[in-house]
Amino acid sequence: MRKIRKGDDVIVIAGKDKGRRGIVLRLVDADHLVVEGVNKVKKHQKPNPLKGITGGILDKEMPIHVSNVAIFNPVTKRADRVGFKTLEDKRKVRLYRSNGELIEA
Repeated sequence: MRKIRKGDDVIVIAGKDKGRRGIVLRLVDADHLVVEGVNKVKKHQKPNPLKGITGGILDKEMPIHVSNVAIFNPVTKRADRVGFKTLEDKRKVRLYRSNGELIEA
């Protein structure tokens, strides 16, 4: 089970976008993920009339390493660590380490 999943609200804890919050859009691989509005770069796109692509400068979100983000706890309004707990019905759930509340996902 992964500590950070698609759809989680995360905050960047290191790098040029430190302090920004966003939703995880997708997981690229085991160590990288794309966060909405974080690690944006400008890509110079050449036009391709056969594919219907117009040229220009595009803003694109690039992957960020999972060690540079932490899950955002809405109760404490701070970054938090993720723990795991097995419930009585044998389900494994994620929880915030600071206050022990379950993470809704």
